[in-house]
Amino acid sequence: MLALAGRRVLVVGLARSGVAAAKLLCREGAIVTATDGRKAAELGPAVEALLPLGVRFELGGHDEAAFTSAELIVVSPGVPLAGRELVAARAAGVPIIGEAELAATFIEEPVVGITGTNGKSTTTALIGHLLTAAGKRVFLGGNLGTPLSERVLAGGALDVTVAELSSFQLEAVETLRPHVAVVTNLSPDHLDRYPGPQDYYEAKRAIFRAQRESDFAVLNAGDPEVLALHRGALSKPVSFGHGAVELAGDDRAARDDGKRIVVRGVGGEEEELYERLSPALRGRHNRENAMAAILAARLCGAAPEAIRAGLASFGGLPHRLELVRTLRGTEWINDSKATNVDSVKVALAALPGPLVWIAGGLGKGAPYEPLRALLPGRVKAILTIGSDAQAIASALGDLAPATSCGTLDEAVRVAEGMALPGEAVLLSPACASFDQFRSYEHRGAAFRALVEALP
Repeated sequence: MLALAGRRVLVVGLARSGVAAAKLLCREGAIVTATDGRKAAELGPAVEALLPLGVRFELGGHDEAAFTSAELIVVSPGVPLAGRELVAARAAGVPIIGEAELAATFIEEPVVGITGTNGKSTTTALIGHLLTAAGKRVFLGGNLGTPLSERVLAGGALDVTVAELSSFQLEAVETLRPHVAVVTNLSPDHLDRYPGPQDYYEAKRAIFRAQRESDFAVLNAGDPEVLALHRGALSKPVSFGHGAVELAGDDRAARDDGKRIVVRGVGGEEEELYERLSPALRGRHNRENAMAAILAARLCGAAPEAIRAGLASFGGLPHRLELVRTLRGTEWINDSKATNVDSVKVALAALPGPLVWIAGGLGKGAPYEPLRALLPGRVKAILTIGSDAQAIASALGDLAPATSCGTLDEAVRVAEGMALPGEAVLLSPACASFDQFRSYEHRGAAFRALVEALP
């Protein structure tokens, strides 16, 4: 637990994580200043929540002197550590930690941490669901909605904290120690923030940094980058994979034989069988998510029968292959959370087609050509939106006709006239949302509203 009373602490970034961190710091007696590039009028409720606590503000820009004179800096996940003021603070010897690291120093119950490129939100939510079904008292959050600092502020005794951890959060952790660390998969992402894929992977490696020999790492055995990431870590590897994939580590493992998930080594010598999965877990990728979640839940003491019940009752996540409605025989599917190319690969592979695919937004610098193999026989038309529309059309338009729609509402209108009974309309953008929306949730909610308004 950090000693914070009387220390001058600068909180950088006033989104939800920054506000929660500032509240926790104030509760612990720190002298808190909050800085954000946005002005007070843009921040609105964040400023209103912190003013009564005595927080000082430096808004509309950053003052380097505030960074170099602080005794501790707490950064929000969206703030790059390579920023000029943070580089100056580091040179001046000021410790810099993330909001997740701050909160972790106060959390006493075991932590399950989940990271990876794709599937981490579904896996996080599923682990929380399985543990709750087993009667555990669970906090579910981190990158998935609720900052870890809010768990600390809420107080009370819990059995497990389940936290999704993004690469941005893991960049700024040192002592956060998951008893179970899950890595779903790795592929290049966020290349608008990292110089290259290996820099992105290296940020993920921090999930193992504070683990000990008594902790566990649940690893995708079919992903060489995941296995490489764990090399040199102290935690025990526990792996999952499909078919005959070579499983890593000792006898603890989960395997999908195509009909059922077979788990061994986590509850005795006998194999455990898991056969019935919720419709929200359709697709090969979701069977991987289920294997990881089963292992994590078993390692946290959940009983097999409770896990089986939880696998069958899981409702899925909003904005991740979410069936909005079936209209005149056409499925309308909201996959707004697919903000990168690999997420779209997963979505296309999970759906047989024919599909009318809505794609586009603010690109992340990754090429779209890796999607080419999935389009023939599956995607009958591409409707593009947002700033990367032309890039998508140029990379893929020879495989399926591409129509530039510009906006999401126009794409929905065009899709309605194009999709036939037995087909599906899929919003799976492969891009961030910030050119036209506040977040992928905002984009998904807009899609849902447009589809629900169709007569």
